[in-house]
Amino acid sequence: MTANFPGYFISFEGIDGAGKSTHIDAFCKLMQECYPNHEVVVTREPGGTPLGEQLRGLLLDAPMNLETEALLMFAARREHLAQVIEPALAAGKIVISDRFTDASFAYQGGGRGLSIAKLNDLERWVQGREDGALLQPNLTILFDLPGEVAEARRSKVRAPDKFEKMDLNFFEKVRQEYLRRAKEDPQRFHLVDATQTPEAIWNGLQALKINF
Repeated sequence: MTANFPGYFISFEGIDGAGKSTHIDAFCKLMQECYPNHEVVVTREPGGTPLGEQLRGLLLDAPMNLETEALLMFAARREHLAQVIEPALAAGKIVISDRFTDASFAYQGGGRGLSIAKLNDLERWVQGREDGALLQPNLTILFDLPGEVAEARRSKVRAPDKFEKMDLNFFEKVRQEYLRRAKEDPQRFHLVDATQTPEAIWNGLQALKINF
């Protein structure tokens, strides 16, 4: 059972280089235009809170044990939920996050090989509510792109973090775990073919039906 709030929660997901960040700002403006009576809150993971941003620096650059990495990701997420996401949703706001829990399954699980069972436990612990519901996005927009295409795109941008430095095999495993999650929950996920031009992708995002 997924938790219900007066607000609406959207996450953007995809492997590094898929192009999701290119469209987030414009999509947020679109949501504000479509729903002028609802404030739009834009956030990101890891991060979103002062503590989360401090942990982000460690998570993206410092070498650490895989389980330590996963635990810190979910610790940052718990703070993010408590301080930003849950209060905003309870107040009827639209929350748009650059990554959420699907990224932990994709990167720590698919890419790095952490047990999916352990990630399931962390997800239930961090996102579970007293009534047994699990707080998940109402809509997850997944930018799907083959690993080799994303790799070529990443080579043209800023200095890479420790994840962006990983090899093609790593990103293919990340991609497959994203697709597994999408297959398990097709009502929540909207897949975007990220090989399209930015204009074509944006046209598709504008045509999305948001049930809010």
